[in-house]
Amino acid sequence: MRVFVTGATGFVGSAVVSELLQAGHQVLGLSRSERGAALLRSQGAQVQIGSLEDHDSLRDGARASDAVVHTAFNHDFSRFAASCEEDRAAILALGEGLSGTDRPLLVTSGVAVVRSGPVATEADPAVPTSPTYPRATEAATAELVQAGINARVVRLPFSVHGPGDHGFVPMLIGIAREKGFAAYVGDGENRWPAVHRLDAARAYRLALETPETDGPFHAIGEEGIPFRAIAEAIGQGLDFPVRSLTPDDAGSYFGFLGIFAGMDGPASCDRTRAALGWQPAECGLLADIGRSGYF
Repeated sequence: MRVFVTGATGFVGSAVVSELLQAGHQVLGLSRSERGAALLRSQGAQVQIGSLEDHDSLRDGARASDAVVHTAFNHDFSRFAASCEEDRAAILALGEGLSGTDRPLLVTSGVAVVRSGPVATEADPAVPTSPTYPRATEAATAELVQAGINARVVRLPFSVHGPGDHGFVPMLIGIAREKGFAAYVGDGENRWPAVHRLDAARAYRLALETPETDGPFHAIGEEGIPFRAIAEAIGQGLDFPVRSLTPDDAGSYFGFLGIFAGMDGPASCDRTRAALGWQPAECGLLADIGRSGYF
């Protein structure tokens, strides 16, 4: 297939690009800059110049391809509502580019939007969009499905790790450096799911290559790692003490990450493994923290 990938130079998207190319597919990668375009061309991909805000470029890329993988999202949490609206509009534009066809669209979501507490499964619906949680990724995808578009969701865990990670774990390390200690909330037994970026990329490819299987798919390598263990790995890497915080103190330590630091969000991928024949093969998060240049 010729696959149009948004976020093609990002942490997850670049792994998807490599995985698709290695499997013999062609890739058309979205890039807003010539630097990103040069990187994609060096990998053997073609380039669609544009951005999430340039809906013509999204529609054109989708029309020119046999399938679409949408991994792009602006993770600037200081403008989260605006990023969510950009994502919603981009998904609808990609759907317009696929209108009248049965070509697949994979849209990236997260298990954090499902629920906290009991282990989340692929059968669980996303939390409804609201003013307090404006992300509309799955609602927009459902809108496309209602319009006859072959759109499916891939949910990623709290931590997608590996060399080059710039997600929650590096943010937690930065906070620990600033505060002089690593921390967790309460007893730290709340659980974070995780996956290595290369395992996640294989899940995307297999989902594209298994068009008859409905999503959502859970690209989850580890169902739930106690947050205390993550804090202890950070403390060990920095040679810093590790402390428990009360929920009242968590906000001043973690900032906007406080809600995630205390979240218990284990997630299963049993259905995804069975449907796609997907088996995570890379190292786990705690091992990766100790060896992938996080410090």
